[in-house]
Amino acid sequence: MVSVMILRAISLSKSLSSSCRICCRRNISSAESKYAVLIQNDQWHKYLSFSDGFDKESRLQFSRDLLVVNNFVTDGEEKSLMEELTPVLKKMHYEFDHWDDAIHGYRETERLNWNPNNMKIIDRVRKIAFPSETSHIPLVHVLDLAEKGFIKPHIDSVRFCGDIIAGLSLLSSSIMRLVHENEKSKYVDVLLQRRSLYIMTGTARYDFTHELLDKERSIFKNDRVERGRRLSIICRNAPLK
Repeated sequence: MVSVMILRAISLSKSLSSSCRICCRRNISSAESKYAVLIQNDQWHKYLSFSDGFDKESRLQFSRDLLVVNNFVTDGEEKSLMEELTPVLKKMHYEFDHWDDAIHGYRETERLNWNPNNMKIIDRVRKIAFPSETSHIPLVHVLDLAEKGFIKPHIDSVRFCGDIIAGLSLLSSSIMRLVHENEKSKYVDVLLQRRSLYIMTGTARYDFTHELLDKERSIFKNDRVERGRRLSIICRNAPLK
């Protein structure tokens, strides 16, 4: 199994041609999409903040390619997940020197087997975020960021994961920023509320770098977001052929 470290091989993702990326995309705005109800809710303005570089059409397209479902897990479910993960994580130290300088103040693990209650949560994530015929990467990525931790801009390599990334945000709210790889004036700030689920695909997955802002820069629409320690549980599908 490929290490989660390799998933963030930024240099590999940047070497991919635009034609390859286009071939890998899945159109989640189709009538058959299981996202249809979420898209029709038209609540994106509550969690997306666009720079002036976006016109109306590109805002609409982006809002279909990056969805946030607030309160996806309950307080009790968050507690249950943390009770299972804490014994593993407390054996690790936070690291501030990542091999490709992409993450600061983190510890991480991969998990295949979950207790029955938590497995139901993982299955619920996969059910809402991925088509039924999806080939999942069996190992779920758990990334624990310290209060002063942050993630630098990157695009996950399509050589090691597919076209959809779905992540639970636990313990703290945070801001994810996406910047267009070729048009730097186009960026989006995404408010990831505690216990929310984000689903990233399409143009958000392939054309934008994504990063998690540090505590000092965690501001959404002029309001400061009190970011503390943040734990994310990330599901991915297998690379597309």
